[in-house]
Amino acid sequence: MSLPPLIPRATLFGNPQRTSPRLSPDGKYLAYIAPDANNVLQVWLQEPGGDDRQLTQDKKRGIRSYFWTYQENQLIYLQDADGDENFHLYLVDVTTSMVRDLTPFQGVKANPIELDPDFPDRALVSLNLKDRQKFDVYSINLTTGAVEFDTDNPGNIVSWTADHQFQIRAATAATPDGGSELLYRATADDAWESLRRWGPDDEGGAVGFSKDGNTLYVVGTHDANAQRFIALDLAARTETVIAADPQYDISNIVTHPTEHTIQAVSVYKAKEEWTVLDEAIRGDFEALAQVRPGQFVISSRTTADDIWLVAYLTDDGPVYYYRYDRNRKDATYLFSNQPKLEDLALASMEPIEYQARDGLTIHGYLTLPVGIEAKNLPTVLFVHGGPWVRDMWGLNPPVQWLANRGYAVLQVNFRGSNGYGKDFLNAGNRQWGKTMHDDLIDAVDWLCNQGIADRTKVAIMGGSYGGYATLAGLTFTPDVFACGVDIVGPSNLITLIRSVPPYWQPMMAMFAHRVGDIETEEEMLKERSPLFFVDRIEKPLLIGQGANDPRVKEAESEQIVEAMHRAGKPVEYVLYTDEGHGFARPENRLHFYGIVEAFLAKYIGGRAEPAADVEGHCGVVK
Repeated sequence: MSLPPLIPRATLFGNPQRTSPRLSPDGKYLAYIAPDANNVLQVWLQEPGGDDRQLTQDKKRGIRSYFWTYQENQLIYLQDADGDENFHLYLVDVTTSMVRDLTPFQGVKANPIELDPDFPDRALVSLNLKDRQKFDVYSINLTTGAVEFDTDNPGNIVSWTADHQFQIRAATAATPDGGSELLYRATADDAWESLRRWGPDDEGGAVGFSKDGNTLYVVGTHDANAQRFIALDLAARTETVIAADPQYDISNIVTHPTEHTIQAVSVYKAKEEWTVLDEAIRGDFEALAQVRPGQFVISSRTTADDIWLVAYLTDDGPVYYYRYDRNRKDATYLFSNQPKLEDLALASMEPIEYQARDGLTIHGYLTLPVGIEAKNLPTVLFVHGGPWVRDMWGLNPPVQWLANRGYAVLQVNFRGSNGYGKDFLNAGNRQWGKTMHDDLIDAVDWLCNQGIADRTKVAIMGGSYGGYATLAGLTFTPDVFACGVDIVGPSNLITLIRSVPPYWQPMMAMFAHRVGDIETEEEMLKERSPLFFVDRIEKPLLIGQGANDPRVKEAESEQIVEAMHRAGKPVEYVLYTDEGHGFARPENRLHFYGIVEAFLAKYIGGRAEPAADVEGHCGVVK
């Protein structure tokens, strides 16, 4: 028994060959994202019977998000500057390749709200243009580029919902206690009224309107543990539960592209599970389930709803894209996002569960190396960010890379992760560095007790909250881990809270409830901050940080590196001058993961691809 050949880092962390295909609403065009001659991701167009054509000319960062408008031959892509997250919307004419910045405002972030086929020349967008702390609604004319003020944000609204007459008629607002409120108005001229409040231990918000505007669809955990999908009759003010699960939150919702009927709803257990509500698509879901193994996702549909684009996700291969003809119930293969992965010996991601020390059931995923016995393996505890998100099943490049190097990889949806109902989410309240961290330590014990992991060769690694968990692991439980890799993780909860972007202000009451109140609990926050416990660190630490990160500022890494240097503790630090909250450019990913690979090989003994010079990275090793 032996491990398969080393997979080059460039195969796993480089740009995809082609990804994110989208059909134009009329079905005339297929667009996708692919690298140009300079290896920068651009939007490309596949023309009927013609050659593929590059539409955009991004110079450096690469385009990762775009969507078609209902204006003929036009699409919009999003781009920020070096990771600052102040995204602009750029309109592209696919016939002329002309690009226009629709939101050319310095230091302003644009969030798309709505496009509608009945209003093809307009887009509703939220902008923090008048006040950096709040996002008002603007209507943008896609023909003239005119930006018109539409709806004022009183300061507490965090999301907007338009009806199908292109009027903003619902909103979800943050409340001073850390909860949220569902706001509604019958017309754009009416005052807002409150339809429902959710306390800080509940969650809820608006999803969308029915076509006639008489029903508002919402999700909420009120009167239940898990988030349910509900139809709210706006005349009678009565609620009807459309879909619910006792343990798992509603995950995704499929609606008809023009009728806006609810067609299918999913919950995400170990994998995503769909419930079809509209018989018109039941046969389509059954046909798509037979096309190939893996989980399918409908990524775009024509307005005529005759053609779908469908992506198939698996844990041990690339994403496969198909064009599905609904009339013929026939799927035609288009391409995979990374053909080099198709014939490699990739590892499977197995759902696991274990009991935490207080009896709570914790779920996660275990990925074991291919070709060797799962016994006394060097192991990486790979901790997700958020923390109010969760790990999911499917191909994960860092996980495959670690497994290929000979590591067992354990991903844990610790308490406070979402998707498992409000009781599980609330079990993480004010538990950063405490029971949330205990869940991670219990996961290590669980894996070691099975004989899979070598207790002396366990590393902890993660980004954002996962970076915090890494720092907590080396300070609060210094004997558990052999080393740690922190990517854009906060080291001091007090400075983290005081340095968030101004537009996070409405959400800070929720942050105070779930993490700790800086006004009344500063001492507790200090006790949960690894920065103040640097003297406990015994094992080597590697930190990667983006200089322009708006969420976890550069200072979060700088201050703990400085403290470790003063205390003579083992730390390596790499700062990427053109990145933000994570590493978007492939040159930077390849540079950083090359350093991580050598670091892990040195301290827990896995395999390593030889170091290589990476042209074009901006990493500064400090």
